[in-house]
Amino acid sequence: MEPVERVRTFLAKFPYDIRVIEFDESTKTAEDAARTVGVEVGQIAKTILFITRDGPVLVTTSGDVKVSQSKLKKHLGVKGKLKLPDAALTQEITGFPLGGVCPFALKTQVPVLIDVSMQRFPVVYIAAGGPKAVAAVNVEQLLEITDGELCDLSG
Repeated sequence: MEPVERVRTFLAKFPYDIRVIEFDESTKTAEDAARTVGVEVGQIAKTILFITRDGPVLVTTSGDVKVSQSKLKKHLGVKGKLKLPDAALTQEITGFPLGGVCPFALKTQVPVLIDVSMQRFPVVYIAAGGPKAVAAVNVEQLLEITDGELCDLSG
């Protein structure tokens, strides 16, 4: 199943009317997505895969903030460096290409951390499996759909 279709199928299991929206223009970066969707960059939810010594973890945060690696390491209780995987490893673990990494409908079960920065917005737009697809969700829905944990990880 194609990644965008996998996201659609996954979302259909929930009692929300969350739809995947596909565009002709790129939504690959937070800036591209904000321009394409017509919202501010902070309203774009970016999902980043980190590799720790204990395994992979996904962090979803507002597009206008950076993830604090020191906060992330402290939250996870890990020491050592956090690594950002290349495109091939990201695709292998998540099942999604860079620019389309979604924090649910994952190929491999990975812990998901949701940053509090997104609570500023009633709706955020999250990558939906491809570099031209998004879905509008609120933070509460995102927490339920991902079985994620709300944390303060922005720096």
